[in-house]
Amino acid sequence: ESSSHLPAPKDVKVYSYNFHSSLRWSPVEVDRGLVLYTVHFKTGAFDRWDEMNCTRIAQTECSFPWSPKERHWTFFLRVRAELGQVTSEWVETDPFVAEQSTTIGPPTVNSVTERPHSLLISVSPPFRSEAGDLLQYHVSYWENTTSTTKKETETSNTLFEIRNLKELTLYCFSIQTELRTHSEIQLLGEQSVPECRRTTIS
Repeated sequence: ESSSHLPAPKDVKVYSYNFHSSLRWSPVEVDRGLVLYTVHFKTGAFDRWDEMNCTRIAQTECSFPWSPKERHWTFFLRVRAELGQVTSEWVETDPFVAEQSTTIGPPTVNSVTERPHSLLISVSPPFRSEAGDLLQYHVSYWENTTSTTKKETETSNTLFEIRNLKELTLYCFSIQTELRTHSEIQLLGEQSVPECRRTTIS
């Protein structure tokens, strides 16, 4: 494998959001010709590099085509630049385990029903959960006044109620998802953008 003068890709990192993962890197600049990239992977259990669906691609990103059950596996990835017959050195990533390193986005708020003393909220989880997953929703809510004292509640239901609210009062809330898996991993997700709703009158 010749690596005469082609620089290796830099800033090689795995990005993972809601278990959709991809390898990204900075483009290799050359004076002429189109630089292509090849990505390989191997698992912690099997010490052999295999091709992914990213061989001689022009893009500087390669998505993982893996199934959810593999999200607790350990993966290693590597990428090199290629120009004609000339190749760069391989650049290897640190071990990556999706279940430990993915960023969990906020849940989707489907509907909010205003009542005199409560808000009834329906949400969808940010990703499809697997058997053995426990999803908890952490809800922060506060009265929209100058002194914002936040209150917290927690639920594992996708339909829940924030109770003991005042009538005709504007309340704001924000929700984040926590994933607990059968392998004892806890991941706390990003907070949703606050939404504000006014309670009704009885």
